[in-house]
Amino acid sequence: MIRFCLLLWMTFVGSMASAQTLYFSAIPDQDETALVTRFGKVETYLERALGVDVQFVPVKSYPAAITAFRNDQVQLAWFGGLTGVQARLATPGARAIAQGTEDQTFVTYFIANAATGLTPAETFPDLAGRTFTFGARTSTSGRLMPDYWIREETGQSPDDLFARVGFSGDHSQTLRLVASGAWEVGALNYAVYDRAVADGAPEVADTTLLWKTPPYPDYNWTIRGDVDARFGEGFADRVQAALLALDDPEILAAFPRSGFIPAENADYQPIEDTARALDLIE
Repeated sequence: MIRFCLLLWMTFVGSMASAQTLYFSAIPDQDETALVTRFGKVETYLERALGVDVQFVPVKSYPAAITAFRNDQVQLAWFGGLTGVQARLATPGARAIAQGTEDQTFVTYFIANAATGLTPAETFPDLAGRTFTFGARTSTSGRLMPDYWIREETGQSPDDLFARVGFSGDHSQTLRLVASGAWEVGALNYAVYDRAVADGAPEVADTTLLWKTPPYPDYNWTIRGDVDARFGEGFADRVQAALLALDDPEILAAFPRSGFIPAENADYQPIEDTARALDLIE
């Protein structure tokens, strides 16, 4: 009888483990429609590859993505370079496991409203006295790196260089606001702008690509350090393997990335160092 009860309990525990759901999220770097398209397909792919229930959890802001990860509301997340650093610092044992092939050498575009008359330049353009918008406050490509290069190239802070500085919230919104003339100049993720060009987005006709930053490491998939205890030994490695094996052209095009490659925390040390220099993390 005791043996039977023990076997019954072990079966129950095993069924509970297999019934666990892997929750994942992502920084809201584009409009909601683009995010739902991208991550709904990732959700389906991961369920099939891992054999567990997987659910995408949308969030409203970059800080909300970090909080959800830290509080174990999600166990996996698609972060930018800076948000990934912040999430890992707040979650002992968390590690970056994959990045897009293009994320090794990411760049930020500086764009201007066409009516400004500003033209493309090989060196940093003269933007003194213009109005300027970043993306989200904790965006790597929309704030951290453009902020760094503005200071590096001009010797001035954004507040000193520009007549007015704002934060649009995401890259798609930066493009819309600069195209509308609400801001004369803005900085955004190059992939979002290139995708808008490829799609023939009307905003492109009203903007000019001025300058691009030198390359830096950016987006990454980061996983909590306690997933093996929850889903079984080696689960984090299985998630990494599934991401690296993702070759569905439709899913990859939605990022857009040509594929995913291995990543580790050390890859993002330059981002952490820059963030500390700008007092964006303690």
